[in-house]
Amino acid sequence: MVAHKDTVCVTGASGFIGSWLVMRLLERGYFVRATVRDPENLKKVQHLLDLPNAKTQLTLWKADLSDEGSYDDAINGCDGVFHIATPMDFESKDPENEVIKPTVNGMLGIMKACDKAKTVRRIVFTSSAGTVNVEEHQKNVYDENDWSDLDFIMSEKMTGWMYFLSKTLAEKAAWDYAKEKGIDFISIIPTLVIGPFITTSMPPSLITALSPITRNEAHYSIITQGQYVHLDDLCNAHIFLYEQAVAKGRYVCSSHDATILTISKFLRQKYPEYNVPSTFEGVDENLKSIAFSSKKLTDMGFNFKYSLEDMLVESIETCRQKGFLPASMPDQLKSEDKVPVSDDKMENKTGSAGLTDGMAACKKTEPGMTGEKTDGRMSAQQICA
Repeated sequence: MVAHKDTVCVTGASGFIGSWLVMRLLERGYFVRATVRDPENLKKVQHLLDLPNAKTQLTLWKADLSDEGSYDDAINGCDGVFHIATPMDFESKDPENEVIKPTVNGMLGIMKACDKAKTVRRIVFTSSAGTVNVEEHQKNVYDENDWSDLDFIMSEKMTGWMYFLSKTLAEKAAWDYAKEKGIDFISIIPTLVIGPFITTSMPPSLITALSPITRNEAHYSIITQGQYVHLDDLCNAHIFLYEQAVAKGRYVCSSHDATILTISKFLRQKYPEYNVPSTFEGVDENLKSIAFSSKKLTDMGFNFKYSLEDMLVESIETCRQKGFLPASMPDQLKSEDKVPVSDDKMENKTGSAGLTDGMAACKKTEPGMTGEKTDGRMSAQQICA
């Protein structure tokens, strides 16, 4: 167990995952250096400044994954680093230079900054389940030993291909660098992250998870065989692995798997006012779930606190409170009635939020929608984690 007065750096601190992690670290007594692209933009950072203990334990630092060396000052003198930020832009005209290179080079830049600092005891990296199971034939269960098929990704170039490729290449490069330099490096692999949030825009991961309510049909295939983790469980897992001296390697962080039929049944019972569909095109009632095993994490003593029902209810209630969901839905929705995507696209594009921090699943096709139907079924963790 490390001292709770450690100074740690959190990249992508203003986003869905980053802001909640900052909150939990501050509660535990950590001094947090939060990196954001523009510390002066209060619209993007006020929710961090308003956190309990922020005045005495939080500082904001300007950094961007595309700027080599921009993390050096923030990391210098830190005991630990939580790397969440990642560039993403599914509509990129130049994915090699706008997504892939910034992700890999940004990862290596942070690793180099840690090496130069000589004070960082451990790096905890928020990876993606997209580094694990993007392959032609899906298995019943995935774990830390699995890696996505890069040849398949490059040949198919499915929606989000550049993200899966960039995260996989970045994590592998980080492991190589960590081994070469003797750096203590941990990666966490979350599935679809849902739950309450303190950001001012709706996380697109919730747009995906709550698509049976909003009738956002473009996202149905993403959660047909979905895996989920509560935002709070994920952030607590980050801190748990940072503090456990024996932690080593990759860790899947996923507490539940469920088909879209299971999700819709619960939503119909809990929220009848939303008139959630009971059947979905192409989905058989005997469809089985695909699981991500968190056995390695739980065997170390970590306990997931939240049920799938907790995740859904807390997501919905937070969205209602913030005005992202109406009180009820009519039986038939027009496209303009659907929950709108966050207008904060630039935040996602430039890396102040991890992909699990919410991202549009596919290209925007009509008002209020964040995706287009794809020929192949994409699982939830591939798209939103």
